[in-house]
Amino acid sequence: MPKIQYVTPHFAVSDALTPDDFPALAALGFKAVVSNLPDGEYADQLAGKQEAALSWRAGLKFRHVPTTKHDVLTDDVIEGMAEALSSLQGPVLAHCRSGTRSAIVWAAASARSQPVDCVLETLAKASMDFDFLRDDLEAQADRRRWVGTHQTLDCDCEKPAAAA
Repeated sequence: MPKIQYVTPHFAVSDALTPDDFPALAALGFKAVVSNLPDGEYADQLAGKQEAALSWRAGLKFRHVPTTKHDVLTDDVIEGMAEALSSLQGPVLAHCRSGTRSAIVWAAASARSQPVDCVLETLAKASMDFDFLRDDLEAQADRRRWVGTHQTLDCDCEKPAAAA
């Protein structure tokens, strides 16, 4: 079983999965898997098509949003993750080689609909210090004006009180 790290109650990340992990994830209550691993990144990984079949057999939904460390902050990847998370019932487990890329993509997608401080606070509560991404997340927050992201992804920080 991979090491699972919850970012929010509805989203977690992990390292790469094996065939035996899919039924175990369903038994833990996960409803969907998002793979951020590009096919063929390393020799013994499952391909996206294999994961899709294993997910289906375990009763899980599946999305493949592959990314390398070089394209983790591109629009295609971030929009793919945002679409997956807004359309899949949670909890969702996203995975890559270590879980870090999946957490970064979640953060970038979330920064397009949530305050960056909220995103970083949510990650910090999950014991992930990603403050080094602040400038990149601020750029994603700025992009929402011209990209048109309207989905609100799940952040786990306190919402500011409405002005009276």
